[in-house]
Amino acid sequence: MKDKIKLAVIGLGNMGIPHTNDIQQIPNAKLAAVCDIIPEKAKQAGTKLGVPFFTNAQECINSPEIDGLVIATPHYFHTPIAIEAMMNGKHVLTEKPIAVHAADAQKMIAAYYKAAEKFPKLVFAAMFQQRTLGYWRKVKDLIASGELGKLIRTTWIITDWFRTQYYYDMGGWRATWQGEGGGVLLNQCPHNLDLYQWLVGMPAKVWGFTGIGKYHHIEVEDEVTGYFEHENGMVGHFITTTAESPGSNRLEIVGENGKLVCENNSILFYRNRTSMLDAIHQSKKAFDKVENWPITIPYPADTGHPHRDILQNFVNAIQVNETLIAPAPEGIHSVSLGNAILYSSFQEKPVRMPIDANAYETFLNGLCEKSVFTKNSSQNQGPTDMTGSFTR
Repeated sequence: MKDKIKLAVIGLGNMGIPHTNDIQQIPNAKLAAVCDIIPEKAKQAGTKLGVPFFTNAQECINSPEIDGLVIATPHYFHTPIAIEAMMNGKHVLTEKPIAVHAADAQKMIAAYYKAAEKFPKLVFAAMFQQRTLGYWRKVKDLIASGELGKLIRTTWIITDWFRTQYYYDMGGWRATWQGEGGGVLLNQCPHNLDLYQWLVGMPAKVWGFTGIGKYHHIEVEDEVTGYFEHENGMVGHFITTTAESPGSNRLEIVGENGKLVCENNSILFYRNRTSMLDAIHQSKKAFDKVENWPITIPYPADTGHPHRDILQNFVNAIQVNETLIAPAPEGIHSVSLGNAILYSSFQEKPVRMPIDANAYETFLNGLCEKSVFTKNSSQNQGPTDMTGSFTR
């Protein structure tokens, strides 16, 4: 058997600690170190887990005992840590979103390809664990196999992200432009944005409408409506908020051959007997409707450990060149979608895709300059520390 892949986890918050536990359950992986800028937290985790601990990301990256990193820090730190690690030949698995804005995502991707010239087996993955679920894999299969025919509309209502003011008050970095780079789009919805583009592709034009601190005392968006136009004529809607209870999580994907409704862990396919596009032009009745049959679609069972599945895939990709479930370069799509919705809302006009990454970065920097949050405050340490101990 080949040697185990030695991994370090950087950032020991709500996601980092579970990742350390999952790594210990993977037969061909070994937890080799942990890292956090809070010395007490790093020491406590290292002692409990029986591994070396670091309080500086650079020292962790430089360790010869580490093959790869799992990055679970606040969003802004993903970019510098990932770039430094890859340029030093370390494999990287980063939490979502891969970056705060598309320009940083581009820098990460460019660094990966540059580093891969020197380290051709370098692996760069993202923690989009929703892609492992049998539920979403079945939906993707139905679309890819042509069951729906030409796609007409995709509407996702994801309003079950209810958060209280107490939640936002828990950390000075949370729900600020400088600390997090956004609100519900950057924190709660990266998985939904990733799944949207994974299932039906990227739009050509984005309209965004956002409520900035509409229901909470925060400086970022807590209510969002996105309207998308695709090259193939399909329209999309993306509706989310952290201020609705009870919320909904309902995805409708309409094609000429029927409609998928994904809700409450069920996939219901209203299958048309004939193409509705054909019926529009061929029917001889003014109020005719296409006959359809509702079918409940079965889907494969899950392992019950989606985060661990991504970690296992990451390790296998390093060790035996297994195809990645979620290559990190694909993460720029969900980042760009979130950026475009916000940019469109502030400009009050549509954004054509791909987004002008540099223009958005300049715009976001302007918001950061007005941010009430300071990275060097007593609650936080500066970006040069390249790691963090914050909870999502």
